[in-house]
Amino acid sequence: MGFFDFFTEEIAIDLGTANTLVIHNDKVVVDSPSIVARDIMTGKIIAAGKEAAMMQGKTHENIKTIRPLKDGVIADFDASEKMISLFIKDIPALKKKLFAPALRMVICIPSGITEVEMRAVRESAERVNGKEVYLIHEPMAAAIGIGVDIMQPKGNMIVDIGGGTTEIAVIALGGIVCDKSVKIAGDVFTNDIIYYMRTQHNLYVGERTAEKIKIQIGAATEDLELPPEEMNVQGRDLLTGKPKQVQISYREMAKALDKSILRIEDAVMETLSQTPPELAADIYNTGIYLAGGGSMLRGLDKRLSQKTDLPVYIAEDPLRAVVRGTGITLKNINRYKSVLIK
Repeated sequence: MGFFDFFTEEIAIDLGTANTLVIHNDKVVVDSPSIVARDIMTGKIIAAGKEAAMMQGKTHENIKTIRPLKDGVIADFDASEKMISLFIKDIPALKKKLFAPALRMVICIPSGITEVEMRAVRESAERVNGKEVYLIHEPMAAAIGIGVDIMQPKGNMIVDIGGGTTEIAVIALGGIVCDKSVKIAGDVFTNDIIYYMRTQHNLYVGERTAEKIKIQIGAATEDLELPPEEMNVQGRDLLTGKPKQVQISYREMAKALDKSILRIEDAVMETLSQTPPELAADIYNTGIYLAGGGSMLRGLDKRLSQKTDLPVYIAEDPLRAVVRGTGITLKNINRYKSVLIK
């Protein structure tokens, strides 16, 4: 094994619907949108990550932007594989190598994923030279990334709101006791905003603009302590067909997102109601941890706290909590053997 180790590099991947992150040597070396651009004529992938994201919604018929992952699982196998391999080739430390090193990888997957979808992730990894591929469930990785000691006989509740799925899990003794995976997350929030702008303002906005609105003034509740300023949004007027601009406030966003957030609340309540009493007692003391980009929605922590009567904590740097956890398991593979899916 010693000789082989010399040629093996270790990487941790958080393959997300919205963003893909890669850790190599304890550093986040890739943090890019999960999107590729394909040339229709040749079928070649011409851009991936940030570069492809800039093209989104602005392409002509010869270029198509593809998001290879949908609802947390691989929807376009070929594109996802190309995307992963492009990201791995982008890692500065691996560029210097004479030939592609064998990779030991840990990749995280949604907890509600099927066997077939799991095999798709694994095959993608093996095709980009992954010799040892381990999988880990996302809420588990999030818990480790937040800094929860998951091996303790103590219950912890994690809510990871990503791009495609919201993962809710109660974790104890290095395992998931009860979990729920709902397909209401960042992407749905974005679509809610598009729909709201269409119906309330007769303004047709693209996905990228809606995403910008969500980040700048998105809110889960109308009573915020530090409300963001109003925002000007440009798009196409559906009545006249002319480009136009409207001013919107966070209160409107709270209205637009209300239904989807209700569904996340319901899923959290349902998971709590399935939790064994001893663990429920622990959660009463430890509260709920939020991770993932969706947890940065203003007022969401407060709203969940009011609904559950529990303290709600947002992880620091929630976008990277999952990949941090994945990186930690990679470093201490033997300690976390029980958590990983071989």
